[in-house]
Amino acid sequence: MSATVLYWRRTDEEGLERLEIAVEPDGVAVRGTVLCLEAGGLQLDHHWSLDAAWRTRWAFVERRDARGREGLRLERAGRGWTVDGVARPDLDGADEPDLSVTPFCNTLPIRRLAAAPGAALELDVALVDGATLTVTRSRQRYARKGPGLVRFTALGPTSPGFEADLAVDADGLVLRYEYLFERIARTDA
Repeated sequence: MSATVLYWRRTDEEGLERLEIAVEPDGVAVRGTVLCLEAGGLQLDHHWSLDAAWRTRWAFVERRDARGREGLRLERAGRGWTVDGVARPDLDGADEPDLSVTPFCNTLPIRRLAAAPGAALELDVALVDGATLTVTRSRQRYARKGPGLVRFTALGPTSPGFEADLAVDADGLVLRYEYLFERIARTDA
C-alpha cells in the first residue's frame, strides 16, 4: 500500500520533518523523522500504530542528540497508558499522546472534531516532550472556526493559555500551525 509523504518546517527555529502515513485495512501506520536545533540540536524518529478510527494503539519515539540515543514506547492499556511497559496511573483517561515536536499529533483530535463552525473538543493528552522524552498529562481544547481552520488552546498544566490557529486539509492534517509549523509542498508532486 502506498504512503502519503508530508514535510513540515519549523517557523520558530530551524527544523524540518518528513512524515509517512500509510492507511492499511486494519489501521494507520505513521513514521516520521524530525531534525531541529531545539535543545542544542536533535533527531527524533517517531513511529505510530493507529486503529481504523485514528486512535493510537502505541507510539515509539527515539531521540538522538549529543548525549546519545534514548527512546520510549507509549502504549494504550485499556483507559490508561504504559510507558516502556510500566503502568502510568497519572495518564489514565488521557485520550491521545501528543509529541511536542510535530504537528501530526493535532490530527488525532481534529479528526474527531465536528465539522460545524463553533464545534469544540476538550481532551487530556499524554504529552511527550521531544527534547527530554518526559511524559506528562496535559489538557487541550480544539475549536472549529470554519472550514479548514481550528483554534488550539493549551489548558494546562503545560503551557496554559497558549493559543494558535491551525489551518488543516480535508484529512485534518496541519497545513499551517500558527507560530510553529508550516507544510512544505513537494517539488516532485
